[in-house]
Amino acid sequence: MSKIQSRYIFPTCNLTSYVFLELFLKKDLKILPISEKQMFRKILIANRGEIAVRVMRACRELGIKSVAIYSSADVRAFHRVYADEAYYIGKAEAKQSYLNMDKIIEIAKKSGAEAIHPGYGFLAENAEFAKRCEEEGIVFIGPSPKVIKIAGSKIESRERMKEAGLPIIEGSGEIKDVDEALRVAEKIGYPVAVKASGGGGGIGISVAKGPEELEEAIYRSRKLGENYFNDSAVYIEKYLSKPRHIEVQILGDEYGNVIHLYERECSIQRRHQKLIEETPSPALSEEERERLGSLAVKGAKSIGYTNAGTFEFLYENGRLYFLEINSRLQVEHPITEVVTGVDIVKNQILIASGEELRYDQEDIKPRGHAFECRINAEDPINFYPTTGKIVHYRSPGGAGIRVDSGVHQGYKIPEEYDSMISKLVAFGENREEAIARMRRALYEYIIEGVETNIPFHLAVFYDEEFVKGNIHTKFIEERRILEKVKEYKDTSRRIKNKLDEIFRETEYAEAVYPISTKRSEKGNGKEEKIWKVASQLY
Repeated sequence: MSKIQSRYIFPTCNLTSYVFLELFLKKDLKILPISEKQMFRKILIANRGEIAVRVMRACRELGIKSVAIYSSADVRAFHRVYADEAYYIGKAEAKQSYLNMDKIIEIAKKSGAEAIHPGYGFLAENAEFAKRCEEEGIVFIGPSPKVIKIAGSKIESRERMKEAGLPIIEGSGEIKDVDEALRVAEKIGYPVAVKASGGGGGIGISVAKGPEELEEAIYRSRKLGENYFNDSAVYIEKYLSKPRHIEVQILGDEYGNVIHLYERECSIQRRHQKLIEETPSPALSEEERERLGSLAVKGAKSIGYTNAGTFEFLYENGRLYFLEINSRLQVEHPITEVVTGVDIVKNQILIASGEELRYDQEDIKPRGHAFECRINAEDPINFYPTTGKIVHYRSPGGAGIRVDSGVHQGYKIPEEYDSMISKLVAFGENREEAIARMRRALYEYIIEGVETNIPFHLAVFYDEEFVKGNIHTKFIEERRILEKVKEYKDTSRRIKNKLDEIFRETEYAEAVYPISTKRSEKGNGKEEKIWKVASQLY
């Protein structure tokens, strides 16, 4: 009997409930209560925004109290009021708030939190913070400090994965000087990518098309690595011109069990930063898909990986190459949840509490197709972040739609942090239906007061090559997507002007007949209209 036949965790997202129902009917699953003996009573979430809310929701479903921290910029943030407890951490600057290890641990102790979930970003991949938690007797919900350190060095992780038998891109170890770099580049052939060993999110990558550009590329990557990651080490890889970026979600427990939850494709990028993700990848055959998952599990076991993580690969001309390890929960984890029915965040908590994985590999049977669009407050053409107050807000809904967000109407997007507003997920029985649902959801999404990248997403989802699944990391440039965005900005503006009638009518009604007015027993026609209009906003 597989583990899932004896225990099952309900997924967070409603749209996956019928996936669970199908499993239940086919496998005669038993739903057992989660063990209270090992479970945490209180968890501090060392993050903000939508990911803080996402973790708090998992805590609430598990019967665990959540503790929020918030900076001066997040006094009106949703995660502050959603949590069971909230503590002011400091001024808006990240170093004084969400990166302040001493203060976070102090609050964890003060609140009685037994564990800390770091979310993603900030301290999520900081081995020193994980070690500090360990020393203070607080459980860090994530991999061990040792594993985080291995994953944080792209040079070391490349070597470890090569030893484990994973294919890697031809390249070097740490480059000490320009002469060594010239020898390596000549051997593997130009163009080459110079990468910061501690880099992430596309930061620290410089491309040299010839020997005359190599010294400058090394200088740039060293400087970026030192400034952003306090690590000036760099290495060289053969530069792949138009690869597909495909990653594998894994889960591992403290007993040596590791499974994969299949892959996500993240090829739609700008400046090496992901904007749209999907699962499954339209590029892989079933044989390649199984091989890719097995490679990720093999790599994870070789370094003793525990909790949730992602093994990233590049795919070009039918060949897979290991790229890097992300030792944390990924931004794009919801699409894996909706196709597998596995709640990744709950599993993180259960694993950290000492439980054995509740699934065997045979239990993971993906169904359908899902996309995620990162909805950011930014110019959709040059991608510069924008700030301001969200004047009107109404999120999309309907069949197959999930929105993970930490904002609300009246919320001001702070300039100190990432400008993400939400993660918009569309699920369908197949890729075509998922595309149609994402188009509909983008049409429905109303965000006024700040500029967003919704027109960019519309331009991509209506591109004929995207619809065919012909994508790669240079897709935006090759398909001239940014030239098409202006057209979709105009279309989006017309759509929003039409949908904004609901807000204009409500605001007029509130001005003339305040909603707080007590209705008489006989009722009032105008008041009834106000309540009907207002009810459409919620």
